[in-house]
Amino acid sequence: MTEIRGIPFDAPLYHGDDEHDSAFLNCQAVQAIFTIASDVGRLLPKQLIPAANPPIGVVGIASYGSSIVGPYLEQYSGIEVRDPDGQTGFYIPYIYVTANDAALASGREGLGAPKKFAHIALTREGGLVQGTLERPAGKRLLTITAQPDSRLRAAARQMCSAHTNFYSIRHLPPITQSGKGAATQLVKWCTDRTFRRDESGEEVLFTGPISLTYDSPSVIDPVHNVAVREIMLGTYEESDSRLQVVDLLSNA
Repeated sequence: MTEIRGIPFDAPLYHGDDEHDSAFLNCQAVQAIFTIASDVGRLLPKQLIPAANPPIGVVGIASYGSSIVGPYLEQYSGIEVRDPDGQTGFYIPYIYVTANDAALASGREGLGAPKKFAHIALTREGGLVQGTLERPAGKRLLTITAQPDSRLRAAARQMCSAHTNFYSIRHLPPITQSGKGAATQLVKWCTDRTFRRDESGEEVLFTGPISLTYDSPSVIDPVHNVAVREIMLGTYEESDSRLQVVDLLSNA
């Protein structure tokens, strides 16, 4: 069993081990899956190619009620890709978390997930669920609004798999002008979700009308670069999940 911990070694922000992975409990999430209108080639590392034409994207907002790094909210954007082994998953060009330093540091240091702090909200009002991302406060980058009013049918279930691969670039900048110390690595990781079941034994996995808007584009946080062409599916889910590293695919 290999211990995993951050720095400083005598007082790390996070720690764990490779046997038990990570735990994320009491999760609620709303997300939109859509075809992408923009050219995503410039967002992807050279080892990954879009898995479909036109490319498929996902944007979501999740609330983690409990985890090994504490509770927090997260906003993520992904592009469906195929890796050199022919497997598919989502490359993460943008990801944000609320003010939880352990969640930010463990994601960036361990996985290369390019996490930044932001103001994220996930709220319910009547039959609607809304997620928002702001950075800084008052600068609305995106809004997801959903009306999850029906169970997700089996035909659409394959688009909401319990097991999902992800890819990100872990980068260390050089410490000298000659480039010494630099490292750029393509990391593959995955999540496995167990959807919560209600009193009748059915999964809490709903769908319905959904909208995704990029309210105020920013060159500092260009989440709008994963532009929406046509929404394919909107979902609301409640689950527990675990995260683990799969492999270091290459030094990019």
